[in-house]
Amino acid sequence: MPRFLHTADWQIGMKAAHVGAAGTRVRDERVAAARRVVEVARNAGGDFILVAGDTFEDNGVDRVLVQKVADILAGFGGLVYVIPGNHDPLVPGSVWEHPAWKSSENVRVLREETPVEIPGGTLYPCPVRAKHSGKDPTAWIPVEEGRGIRIGLAHGTVEGVHQEEPDYPIARDAATRAGLDYLALGHWHSTATYADQDRAVRMAYAGTHETTKFGERDSGNAVIVEIADPKTTPRVTPVRTGGFSWATMDEELRERGDLSRLRERIESIEGPGSTLLDVRLRGLLVTEDRGEVARLDEILASRFLWSRIDASGVRLAPGDQDWLNALPAGVVRDAGARLRELANPAFTGQRPEGATPEVADRALLELYALLDEARR
Repeated sequence: MPRFLHTADWQIGMKAAHVGAAGTRVRDERVAAARRVVEVARNAGGDFILVAGDTFEDNGVDRVLVQKVADILAGFGGLVYVIPGNHDPLVPGSVWEHPAWKSSENVRVLREETPVEIPGGTLYPCPVRAKHSGKDPTAWIPVEEGRGIRIGLAHGTVEGVHQEEPDYPIARDAATRAGLDYLALGHWHSTATYADQDRAVRMAYAGTHETTKFGERDSGNAVIVEIADPKTTPRVTPVRTGGFSWATMDEELRERGDLSRLRERIESIEGPGSTLLDVRLRGLLVTEDRGEVARLDEILASRFLWSRIDASGVRLAPGDQDWLNALPAGVVRDAGARLRELANPAFTGQRPEGATPEVADRALLELYALLDEARR
């Protein structure tokens, strides 16, 4: 019974500029996760590994990284089959011209749409030669029977995945149409399986081995696939390989104590040192909870690998502005009163350009923060 590991979208060399100073650790973790993928394959007794494209962020990555990745894959010991993806397409000067690939006996970069004999059957690779294409990369796969199990290895977008323009489109029935026992896909970062009319999963995205950004539904995995015999239902098992967690907390503030309860939830998160946390606040903020915003900032900055708190959607609770009376008499207090007036959506007087209720609310919060800091 052939057993193999399916992985994709490592994007080694990713800049990770969206997480600032944490970018270095995020980049290093992608390499560490690559080693975990190989370890999972080895521990599972895999006969081979399939890498379904986008191994690298682009063809301009540091050549030392290319050598490192080639060494990691070679360390599996068994056969490894790799196709170029749209991030690292097979073009002149690509990463696939590096001598590391020729010196590795068990790692094979598949450059042609040509059937390849593999343990237990035949592999049909679909290497990518351009950044974008409107052609189905699996269209060439012959329908006639091959020896043993038939596996496709492709990089593209399954029909139904939202995108502005078709990009290497792949039909949802591509596996059954081509008579494949399994179609290993790359390009999208969340693990996803596609069942045929008999509810058998014969095609899947492994997803990226290490999460790349917020919003990826189920990333940080590889997939172990077992196929007993040709035409039998594959057993597809996702395995966690990611090391970092990317979490988003979108919170609406409605009553006193909501912020302190949020802080307690954040403090209970396990492994903050390996967690990237994006906190988004909206709703109404009462006077008693204003200090919690600064407290949250301190906790996030000190404990988490990376964090951000966006309070632009927060407004001061109506009728909760007695603190304005504590402002110094004169220009500052007058400015506070004017902001309170502009923060009222029902205000019908003349507004300065850009002085929306939301902008005025934010300005009131900033004014309160200055007052609070002066009191300390």
